[in-house]
Amino acid sequence: MRELHTVPDLDEAAENDGLLLWAAQGLAPGVRAWAQQDAVAVASPGLSGRDRLAVRGPAGPAARLVRHALAEFGPSLRPVGDSALIDDLVTAVPGLRRASPFRWMELRAAGPADPDASGVPPLARLLSTTELPEAAALLDEVFPGSYAHPLLPGSRSWAGVRDETGRLTALAADAWSAPEVGFLAGVAAHPVHGRGRGHAAAACRLLLDTMLRRCGRAALMVDEDNPAAIRLYERLGMHRRDLHAAFLDPA
Repeated sequence: MRELHTVPDLDEAAENDGLLLWAAQGLAPGVRAWAQQDAVAVASPGLSGRDRLAVRGPAGPAARLVRHALAEFGPSLRPVGDSALIDDLVTAVPGLRRASPFRWMELRAAGPADPDASGVPPLARLLSTTELPEAAALLDEVFPGSYAHPLLPGSRSWAGVRDETGRLTALAADAWSAPEVGFLAGVAAHPVHGRGRGHAAAACRLLLDTMLRRCGRAALMVDEDNPAAIRLYERLGMHRRDLHAAFLDPA
């Protein structure tokens, strides 16, 4: 086993895997990465609401990395990786249990134009700091479980759309982005005044375009049981990757 101390070393070992590069956060303080044969793991405490361990590679060496990371960081670390690998790790690592499935969705090139039935996409813009309390109120109303929040640390910027009355109707955040991978979070639309009107798509597109220029790729995580959001991200040109997380059962 060897520890990876630079992003280029991680990039090479992980074969340019966007999930692991995002988890590394530029190998910020507190983040650690290891390689074992063809397996790689990145431990990233406090990332997007969780202590995360992104992992890839063959099950045998990956399991050794997971056991090592759990010993180093403790039981709060949650392995995340491709579904088949997590299945193998749950078998190989005592006490490890599967969590609900979700999708990693990634974009490396500009997607299609914003879908909008009227043919005139709504106007999105970055919100000022004085607008963040209003954004927080909308998010608390329509997406109270969001890890990204306008009044909490983690987000770089928020995009929003207002309707013809000036009402804030949709949001999206650039949050927990890494130097190599922009990360979209906190996507929400008002169920009456924003949903079905292309407002969330416009907010997402503004941030995705910015992330692509800055990082070269952008990604997000979405629950498997949210088909409407998945369809939106697919229309924006994002490609899916089926993931699972796992956790240590305290019992």
